[in-house]
Amino acid sequence: MTANPLGKVYLVGAGPGDPELLTLKGKRCLEAADVILFDELANHELLEFAASGTELIYVGKQPAKHCAAQREIEALLIRHARQGKQVVRLKGGDPFVFGRGGEEALALRAAAVPFEIVPGISSAIAVPAYAGIPLTHRSCASSFAVVTGHKIGGNKIKWGELARSVDTLVILMGLHNLAAIMDELRMGGCEPERPVAFIQSGTTPGQRVLCATVRTIGALAAANFQSPAIIVVGEVVKFSEILGWFEPAASAEGRGYQAVDRNAAWL
Repeated sequence: MTANPLGKVYLVGAGPGDPELLTLKGKRCLEAADVILFDELANHELLEFAASGTELIYVGKQPAKHCAAQREIEALLIRHARQGKQVVRLKGGDPFVFGRGGEEALALRAAAVPFEIVPGISSAIAVPAYAGIPLTHRSCASSFAVVTGHKIGGNKIKWGELARSVDTLVILMGLHNLAAIMDELRMGGCEPERPVAFIQSGTTPGQRVLCATVRTIGALAAANFQSPAIIVVGEVVKFSEILGWFEPAASAEGRGYQAVDRNAAWL
């Protein structure tokens, strides 16, 4: 009896939420997959591309609630590939932008399992674009940085230096620590009235946009908004009032585009 030929793992970026932002290569991988391990933030409509009989495994992570530990996910990828299967690891956004794709790729390399990276459109770029916010603009922003707001005390992010050296700051996973982050930015020299946008469920029918300032965003977002969300800090936020173009129709649940005090913060 011969062993199964070794399969292959595709780490596929699902994009920021809008299913139409999946890449063509990502779609082909889903269509050819024997097994798909998918995240919470990957739009589950994309699973409709899977062939009948494809094994679907949910391995989503939510705040303080993980369906599967990271090591378990890596073990599943390796096990299915060693059974000769074509495996897709479907991840929200881009696999290598705060998606732990690097960890999974290292585990696959150590296990001598073939893999490919299929980049996806990162929410860090797409969500501001859907809110009418260009991350760079010749008049006010020639640089931007993308950081995680998941932790404050234990990480190495130097918020003060970012406040002084980067024109536009994009913060992922920052709702829980939003007030503390804004405090760190102010203490680092960021102007209290610097514009901030809080974008919930960006690129989806549930998109909501809150425009305020470093001084006011914490209390406003905590009272009205929830994850998943992207936070944008910088003068480019002002363009949202002029360039906002994505006005999704309300869904069956009555959700839809809502702008809260979109321009009141700086007028």
